[in-house]
Amino acid sequence: MTVGLPVVLDAMGGDHGPAETVAGAVLAQRTHHVPVILVGDEPRLTGELRGHDAIGEVATVHAEDTVPMAERGPGAAALATSSLAVGCRLVSSGAGGAFVSAGSTGAVVSCAVRGIGRSGGVLRPALAVALPSLRGGASVLVDAGATADPSPAMVAQFALLGTAYARTVLGRADPVVGLLSIGSEPGKGNRLTRRAEELLAGSPLRFHGNIEGHDVLAGTVDVIVTDGFTGNVMLKNIEGCVRTTLTMVAEAGIASADRLTEVARRYSPETHGGAALLGLLSTVVVAHGSSRAATIARACAVAYALSGQNPVAGLEAVATEPVP
Repeated sequence: MTVGLPVVLDAMGGDHGPAETVAGAVLAQRTHHVPVILVGDEPRLTGELRGHDAIGEVATVHAEDTVPMAERGPGAAALATSSLAVGCRLVSSGAGGAFVSAGSTGAVVSCAVRGIGRSGGVLRPALAVALPSLRGGASVLVDAGATADPSPAMVAQFALLGTAYARTVLGRADPVVGLLSIGSEPGKGNRLTRRAEELLAGSPLRFHGNIEGHDVLAGTVDVIVTDGFTGNVMLKNIEGCVRTTLTMVAEAGIASADRLTEVARRYSPETHGGAALLGLLSTVVVAHGSSRAATIARACAVAYALSGQNPVAGLEAVATEPVP
């Protein structure tokens, strides 16, 4: 693996704090060969590193404060001494090539926009998650939770961000975009969806039209676009349905344990690591708040790989007009 700039990891983010993030950083370096800079309360980080016999192996940068998991809004970005803010500044200054956090999604987005900045022409960043499909490979769900109340123009641009991601990361030469709605017929949906459909139909993207919830994992399209509220509900519904279904199948004894394990692995956060926050000047990956060490390590590996690419190169705004 080509050695690049280290991944900056918010060591204080997530439900389990430094105990898991530090373990994840050590695992990322030892297993995935990804250099990591831990940002957080130095004494706590040193204590955790000592427990892994990793003093001097993983770099650390001190941050006085921690943004609570309950923080949702832009107030987090104003706390300049937080591990989130310090971490974003390290990436912005060139000390790191990517930023990873398992902290509150809203707080991470606010700090990243303020500390790292948006790419030119980007209205709002969006979270992209690669979901395995029945046809093999994966489809991209975007937005998966960064912007709960976007304008139609933002939704149309999320499609462009997702298309760029599908080309660069998934290797799709000409990605097909579908707009998540309550019906596949043209004109279905609420006011936001109907206007976004009009903008997408007039865009240079390869627009399939509306798709429904049952199409998301079917591989009908390469990019599933929606607002962040719907996308996050969809993502968590998928995670819950997969767990429930696999448990029921296991209890019924109608599939081998090895096969069930493989299916579970495809949908596990330890496999995909987290969601890429698209539309920023540098790579940011948001891991699940409940992430344990293996998932944190995987998120660092994903961020490290993405930092050598530019999924939104040549981005141009699809539309800028407000909701009529």
